[in-house]
Amino acid sequence: MENYHITTSTDGWQLRKQGAALASKTATTKSEIVKLATDFLAGKTASLKIHKEDGTIQEERTYPRSADPTKSKG
Repeated sequence: MENYHITTSTDGWQLRKQGAALASKTATTKSEIVKLATDFLAGKTASLKIHKEDGTIQEERTYPRSADPTKSKG
């Protein structure tokens, strides 16, 4: 499973694959980069960590949802 992170950048927000030197996608707003990331990760098996401006993790998502290892039936 590939790991991606949404973090702040000098020009706004970026989607970056863990360990990559360059961003896969960039946007000026957080909501825009989340939308771009959803489209970009469609059809891939990946984990997405969305960070706050201070760098802490706000939310984690798994694509596709059926690949989420912590998903419970309850």
